[in-house]
Amino acid sequence: MSVGPHTPTRTGPFTTRRLDLGSFVRPASETGTGQPRVEPVLGYLVRRPEGLLLFDTGIGGGEPQTEAHYRPRRRPLAQALAAAEVDLADVSVVVNCHLHFDHCGGNPLLAPGTPILVQRTELARARRGHYTLDHLVDFPEVTYREVEGELEVWPGVRIIPTPGHTAGHQSLLVEQPDATLLLAGQARDFASEFGSDQLARQAHRDAVDPPLPHYPGWLDRIAELAPDRVLFAHDAAIWEPLD
Repeated sequence: MSVGPHTPTRTGPFTTRRLDLGSFVRPASETGTGQPRVEPVLGYLVRRPEGLLLFDTGIGGGEPQTEAHYRPRRRPLAQALAAAEVDLADVSVVVNCHLHFDHCGGNPLLAPGTPILVQRTELARARRGHYTLDHLVDFPEVTYREVEGELEVWPGVRIIPTPGHTAGHQSLLVEQPDATLLLAGQARDFASEFGSDQLARQAHRDAVDPPLPHYPGWLDRIAELAPDRVLFAHDAAIWEPLD
């Protein structure tokens, strides 16, 4: 079963719902294709008996240079949550995959004191400046819970470090009655890239003659956890194992 913007994985206390938080235009200088590309910005709302977890919060208000560079189309976080019959005040905890402005933009809108879980290395880098929009990192009554490595947030919900896009990037494993999901954020931009990494890993394990492409080391840990579906922040496609 795929997870669409209006389709929870299962009714009842265990659901994961994809949120459309807008889009932006990645300029040709960053795509590697010679052409600009419009990319979605996707968040995820995880409903558990313990509460509501929000994975990423959308595109923050940018400075003029950033606005001109990426030309974002924002869908307000409150509007995206309302489509899921949720208010900002209902969110129990936030997990940001990383702190670039298109992933943490709604953080200042949260109820004061809402815990934000982020890798310690990611927060430290963001606070050094010239990384993201500073007003999205530290704002009145922000409450960070700094994570080092893996962390079980709730039973069946686990943060997994997936460095690469940033040194402090993290993903979220969500175990549900019908499937185990990996919310991969921007660990890879596209499902096809994640699939290529899987094939590269298998080729190494099969001792295929070199040269072979590299794959990220964290993929070995993901393989142990064996998610049924992997979902992304900038790709509406969903990766599923071939078996």
